[in-house]
Amino acid sequence: MQIPTTREDHLVAWLAALAIVIHVMESTLPSPLPGIKPGLANVITVLVLCLYGWRVAVWVALLRVLVGSILVGSFLSPGFYLSLSGAICSLAVMGMATRLPILRLSPLGYSILASLAHMAGQFWTAYSLFIPHPAMFNLLPLLMTAALVFGTISGIITLYVIRHVTP
Repeated sequence: MQIPTTREDHLVAWLAALAIVIHVMESTLPSPLPGIKPGLANVITVLVLCLYGWRVAVWVALLRVLVGSILVGSFLSPGFYLSLSGAICSLAVMGMATRLPILRLSPLGYSILASLAHMAGQFWTAYSLFIPHPAMFNLLPLLMTAALVFGTISGIITLYVIRHVTP
């Protein structure tokens, strides 16, 4: 018996696969500090948000976290929970931002907002579950600065991609 699929199912599968490939490739990069990675797979999430909407972006991002963690061997590890909490926070913030009529963000704005929310979610999870020490807050400015820088880079990449894939 074959399960019927829609055009949107195929779209989500292709975009999630692309995000997963980027996620897996990025997991091989060395990190100067835990939690600091470029987050290039989030380019796909913001791209999907801008082109197809929040609901499709949620599917793509959550599939990326789940399948990506299985492929790199971090499923149910602390890294998985950090990635999942970051994704949930960034999706929640982007979802709220898309519903505020006064806020008209570009892909760059969504990317920066998502990156900062992602880092805040990861930080809170790390502090709450793994390292509940006040000294952790000394890292917060560095982590948020990295999120701002990488969110800006991802946003610029997203703008470039949107300009070249849309007619």
